[in-house]
Amino acid sequence: MIQVRKSQERGHANHGWLDTYHTFSFDTYHDPAFMGFRNLRVINEDRVSGGQGFGMHPHRDMEIITYVLEGALEHRDSMGNRGVIKPGEVQHMSAGTGVRHSEYNASESEPVHLLQIWILPDRQGIKPEYEQQPLDREAARGQFVQVAGPHGDGGALTIHQDAKLYATVLDKGESAQHRFDQGRYGWVQVARGAVNLNGTMLRAGDGAAVANEPEITLTGADGQGEALLFDLA
Repeated sequence: MIQVRKSQERGHANHGWLDTYHTFSFDTYHDPAFMGFRNLRVINEDRVSGGQGFGMHPHRDMEIITYVLEGALEHRDSMGNRGVIKPGEVQHMSAGTGVRHSEYNASESEPVHLLQIWILPDRQGIKPEYEQQPLDREAARGQFVQVAGPHGDGGALTIHQDAKLYATVLDKGESAQHRFDQGRYGWVQVARGAVNLNGTMLRAGDGAAVANEPEITLTGADGQGEALLFDLA
């Protein structure tokens, strides 16, 4: 079964400096039908104006992944980490027992476009952690490349949950397949372009819950598409 969450159905807020869409309930946006999916709690698509960003604020007991699509994002945190995340790089932070961080557009003039993802951890009270890894976009062309998982397989980011995140980049007509183990679920999020998911058309901003499907095929449908796949317990 595939249940589509269309882009225009998401929560939306425009704060001037921040134009944001919420796939699941977040902040003042509340939809009891979309509180998350399995251990996936947040997918926010943010566009942040030049020189603007999220000031220092606290988090705890959450696995946070930042996936930059365009522009550059500057990160600072209370663990002493500081860096700039650009397209082709992915950031992970285990908030654990508590961490403060800021995320600012690294440019004074150009916007930054990103996806922020929250996954519930498998336990509370984890020591806070920070990672930043390159994403091989060429390796992701026509296949799923693991971005994050519970064991950091193949250099992927290590998260504290039985969940795996994959990315793929697909030209029109190009396909990538993924087989789910028994009892697993999936969520597909289209980052840009358009893809066909087992016969269902999805466009940028669309998401889809996947249940009781042993295998999925994503096919590029219009220009170049980019999508994330979550394999969830």
